Amino acid sequence: MAESKQPSLNLTGINAAIIMDGNGRWAKKNSLNVTSGHERGVEVVRKIVESAAKAHLESLSLYAFSTENWSRPKKEILGIKKLIISAIDSQVPELISQKVRLNFFGDYSSFGDSVIVAIEEAQKATAFQDPKLKLNIALGYGGRADIIEATKLIANDIKLEKLSVEDVSNETIFKYLKAPIDELDLLIRTGGDRRISNFLLYHLAYTEIQFSKTLWPDFTEGEFIKCLEVFSKTERRFGKRTL
Repeated sequence: MAESKQPSLNLTGINAAIIMDGNGRWAKKNSLNVTSGHERGVEVVRKIVESAAKAHLESLSLYAFSTENWSRPKKEILGIKKLIISAIDSQVPELISQKVRLNFFGDYSSFGDSVIVAIEEAQKATAFQDPKLKLNIALGYGGRADIIEATKLIANDIKLEKLSVEDVSNETIFKYLKAPIDELDLLIRTGGDRRISNFLLYHLAYTEIQFSKTLWPDFTEGEFIKCLEVFSKTERRFGKRTL
């Protein structure tokens, strides 16, 4: 049976993000270890990125590993470290062919030198000036920590007279945050939970949020496109009243 063609969408300028939840529960449901769930999740990422590029999104930001995730078992974290390197090795050539610019953000220094080197090389290899899609991976990221660190940097620059209090605005704060986007337009969370989990807190002021009960390893391109279609039909008022 022929694969159905992706509906034509043009979401130029739109920044979307996904909280990819459910790898562990998917693995448990299928009597597999949690690493197998993460591996399946990586395969889903590849398909979703391709669909995001076809829909002409400006950027897609994925919540891969939060600051709170460090409390998980050491064996799982070790598996994630290995998976990051293998995923970069296997997927960067495809990202290059699709002209997708890859960027990691967060504090991933604790993942070790091998992960840091792989990330730096991947970012350099995909540093397109005019990419078809900006793919941002949050690794060792927490929204509160991002805001706190940005606040400290702003305060220090004011102290050094590099910045005045009057200059501080939304645009200023965005420049100091680690996340490489400004306003976020659409957030999708898979896995059934209805919460933000400390992701891109400052960016979510007027974000349209959609929750899916589907576990991330089962999340399909079709479901992703449906989310984009719902978003494209949403009237966004940004606090204003329409008559």
